[in-house]
Amino acid sequence: MGRLFAGTKWDRPPSCERCGRPEAECACPPPERTASSVPPEKQTAQVRVEKRAKGKRVTVVRGLDQDAHQLEELAAHLKAKCGSGGTVKEGAIEVQGEHLEAVEAALTALCYKTKRR
Repeated sequence: MGRLFAGTKWDRPPSCERCGRPEAECACPPPERTASSVPPEKQTAQVRVEKRAKGKRVTVVRGLDQDAHQLEELAAHLKAKCGSGGTVKEGAIEVQGEHLEAVEAALTALCYKTKRR
């Protein structure tokens, strides 16, 4: 009887992406870490309320230079502060409802500069 993953990439030991050797034999230097994201003090969040289909209002935060993981964490924090739902779409945080003041206060408390659009 054959192995479960015989002949697939999971059947072989992991190899280095640069030299192709098995990871245990690889002598490549570790990959350089990318520079960390811009600190909050140097970012300006553009905050505004937009009207969506069926008259629903959404508070949108744009202009933050962060990776998706950090935006998700920030969105979770803002949603908790507002007691509302929301999401991250195309690099913008959307909080359901009209929460302009609460979002600005929460961002200011985290050292972000805010600007109403």
